[in-house]
Amino acid sequence: MSIVVKDLSYVYSQGTPYAQTALENVGIEIREGEYLAVVGKTGSGKSTFIQHLNALIKLQSGEIRVFDIDLTAKKPDLRRLRGTVGMVMQYPEYQLFDETVEKDVAFGPKNLALPEEEIRARVKEAIELVGLKYDEVKDRSPFELSGGQKRRVAIAGVIAMKPRVLVLDEPTAGLDPLGKREILALIRRLKETTSPTVVIVSHDMEAVAEHCDRMAVFSGGKILKVAPPREVFYDEALMREAEMDAPSVVKVAKALISRGVSFHNLPVKKEELVKELVERRGR
Repeated sequence: MSIVVKDLSYVYSQGTPYAQTALENVGIEIREGEYLAVVGKTGSGKSTFIQHLNALIKLQSGEIRVFDIDLTAKKPDLRRLRGTVGMVMQYPEYQLFDETVEKDVAFGPKNLALPEEEIRARVKEAIELVGLKYDEVKDRSPFELSGGQKRRVAIAGVIAMKPRVLVLDEPTAGLDPLGKREILALIRRLKETTSPTVVIVSHDMEAVAEHCDRMAVFSGGKILKVAPPREVFYDEALMREAEMDAPSVVKVAKALISRGVSFHNLPVKKEELVKELVERRGR
């Protein structure tokens, strides 16, 4: 396992009249190499949960272990933790701040106290990994770039730290359909090349169905279920409790099932639905 979370609870404004429970006894094991979606309606605890994974939020109650880093320790190694778990917050382009793209991407590696030569190599590699041309953008102000380019630069700043785990909070928020496809393809490429374990918070059930291995379904600060998309999207009671909308493929499949159509494997991806219908036609 790459990350083990046990009995994680968190209360905002603890000890005041405004105390609000965000997480309650959350437990999950995130497998090394998996693509995990963290889903649930707004206010269900998703963002609070992921911010615990690299100690952006200090542990109040429970246990978290990231590989061999124990966050319950008196003084956990936060520098090593943040080099292990890369966090891309929602609208990461708003986090850009330096005068050139190269300096902005170099910020994280510098905080890891790496040699200058390695920092330069990492910055170049990260910029190119996110699909930008290093020589064309390195000396430009990040604020002169397009929205999609800014987001790629922000992600490059995280990738330059070479995290084993990449955590992204709504990475496609605010993007048009083409931008969404490009960012999701980028995340898949990064998973294959630099960060084998990916945790993504998303309201986009179409993307979750297409890309993720498992889903952690949050509601009211608790995890209702951790399972592959097929098990989640066809669980009617769970979907109602979590107040989630199924992806279009599942809606079509359910409509066909209601008309007497049977499936060998319940589809969640477009190609699965097409395959099932083609095979059925050939029978």
